Amino acid sequence: MRFSLSPHKNRLAAATLLGASILTSAGVASALPASAHCADALPTSASPAVAGFAPASLDVPAGFKAPTSSDPEPDSDVPLLKGSTKASYFWDDASGRAGDTGLPASGKPMQKGMIASPSWPLFTEGYVIYKGKKAPFFVGDRGPGTPSSSGIMIDIDAKTFADLTGGTFNSDTLAVEGNGGLGHIDVQYVVTKWGDGVGKKNYPMAFSTGAWSRKDNNPATPPKADVVND
Repeated sequence: MRFSLSPHKNRLAAATLLGASILTSAGVASALPASAHCADALPTSASPAVAGFAPASLDVPAGFKAPTSSDPEPDSDVPLLKGSTKASYFWDDASGRAGDTGLPASGKPMQKGMIASPSWPLFTEGYVIYKGKKAPFFVGDRGPGTPSSSGIMIDIDAKTFADLTGGTFNSDTLAVEGNGGLGHIDVQYVVTKWGDGVGKKNYPMAFSTGAWSRKDNNPATPPKADVVND
């Protein structure tokens, strides 16, 4: 919480103190504490009109702590949801190749780090883990479609899928090669931030349920267990 005295109150406080000090110098009883009149407590260069008070105290009340760059930032890796599922891969760049269904639903261009989810809100963030390899993601598209009814609940971008499985991404065919033919892998997922739009803020649901189209105001209770170690 921030504290600040208005300019009017600042001027009133300064005028009150100034008047009290002047009255004291004229021999009239002052409203200031006795310690404020002790000559030994004041620097010799201090003006009689302002002796006995510190101007800074008018703007910053006692106990106020100004924010500093060293204050800790919120932990963006705190898990809101953890689980595991089977994942496939995709690369929809609107080229029409290899089953490409057009530009991603979020309006963002196809890119590394984007996943498709059949039910989570767009722009939900987190990471997946596969055999000790950790990769961040954000939800930028919808899918898998029909495969989600069979338990495939995440579509990972092809470049990240290649990194996780030790393969390479072929930009001509949009396929991942050199990974032993892997097209589906079992991954752990951790959600660290829910998107603001429609979608289920809980364990993923098949696309056919329509959960992706409904606003969810009751997100899953965050797990108490520690974040999955990479």
